[in-house]
Amino acid sequence: MKKSNNWTREETIVAFNVYCKIPFKDSSKTNPLIIKHANIIGRSPSALNMKVGNFGRLDPELRKQGIVGLRNGSKIDEIVWDEFNGNWNKLAYESELLIAEFQNRNIEDTIDVELLEFPLGLERKALIKQRVNQNFFRSTILASYNQKCCITGIPIPELLVANHILPWKIDEKNRLNPHNGLCLNSLHDKAFDKGYITVTPEFKIKVSNHFDDFNKSQTISDLFLKYDKKNIILPDKFIPSKDFLDFHYQQIFKK
Repeated sequence: MKKSNNWTREETIVAFNVYCKIPFKDSSKTNPLIIKHANIIGRSPSALNMKVGNFGRLDPELRKQGIVGLRNGSKIDEIVWDEFNGNWNKLAYESELLIAEFQNRNIEDTIDVELLEFPLGLERKALIKQRVNQNFFRSTILASYNQKCCITGIPIPELLVANHILPWKIDEKNRLNPHNGLCLNSLHDKAFDKGYITVTPEFKIKVSNHFDDFNKSQTISDLFLKYDKKNIILPDKFIPSKDFLDFHYQQIFKK
């Protein structure tokens, strides 16, 4: 039976998932992520790419950059955008669950983790959901920053971390909020978490004076001091929240 031209709510939620996970400028019908998810939901890569473009037209951050996405879209795009944009905890798990269901798979089969060591029952379910959500957050943040550290520009995904500006343990509501994320290499991720570096609400890197004792070290200079007062590389979408950055600067940064 021929696929209906009308997109279902479930298909559109998956499209929003893809929108979050792909740099907007890289979205095309030949992009591997587009092709993969188009096959999953039974749509053509061109159709899914157009749907991603439809979400782009709804994103005010892209409009500020002069990127308007596709001009025409459907009502279902707006409904899904309004439901999930800002409700990241809901989007992360529900969209990943739908992707698994479209493939007739269990959600736990989609995560790269050995579950035999996990407990049974409700605790096991909670841990699986947490891992699924963490994978979604990482994919979204790395895609937003075009797979590059926002301080150094390092482009090796295996060395990159989706950093939480507001620490995971203190703010459950914003754990999956992509505006609470920075793409950092593993060294600067650790330094940021410990407060040895920060990013100000003006998106400038600030290095703690705790490094002053090492100002004669060429290594410290190359890895940290030379970035002081430089601007971070901003993402194409999901700009980090100035309120979250201000919290880190005021409460965590070692002044």
